[in-house]
Amino acid sequence: LPGLHVFAIAFALEVSVGKTNTVMALNNSNVLLPCVFTTCMGFQDLVFKWYFNSTELIYHGKIKNKATEPTLIWHNPRVEFVGSTTKKDNNISIVLNSVEFSDAGKYTCYVKNPKEKNLHHNATIFLTVVHKMVETDNTVTLIIVGVVGGLIGLLILFTLVKKVVLFIIKKTQDGKKECLVSSSGNDNTENGLAGSKAEQKAPPKA
Repeated sequence: LPGLHVFAIAFALEVSVGKTNTVMALNNSNVLLPCVFTTCMGFQDLVFKWYFNSTELIYHGKIKNKATEPTLIWHNPRVEFVGSTTKKDNNISIVLNSVEFSDAGKYTCYVKNPKEKNLHHNATIFLTVVHKMVETDNTVTLIIVGVVGGLIGLLILFTLVKKVVLFIIKKTQDGKKECLVSSSGNDNTENGLAGSKAEQKAPPKA
């Protein structure tokens, strides 16, 4: 029914962890696990949770409405809330302090909105913990332009600029159309993560 489709579009709760869902952290460092949510209808008494490997609850918060910041219900002592919901983005990101090798695994950001008839959605980040971070050299592009020079260097630069411009345009368009997306894309929601297999934590490596 066309009317039902319009109804589905209005109830579009979306949870996102950004463009990439993998994060790498140095052993014993603090790592940010990003998460934001969008909703076209607003929210009331919204509940959000963070899970480690689908079953272990590490953070549980509640947000009364857009004018209030989240209140803590329960959290793992090593997990710190760093988001904000009164600003532009509905940011419910957390920081995991003093990362250990046993912290590597899947982190799920779960949101349920009673105002949208308890519609819920989640997004997942995979954390890898390493001994040593490998530095990436951001000057490679400049070296290519400097060494190759001339037309080829300009072509490479033009391609990079074009990609950045296209990315900015896409981000702007994404922001405008977020409330017009059909909820059929949100059918992959899990029922409160019930029935998920518990994954065992790997023991810390020596």
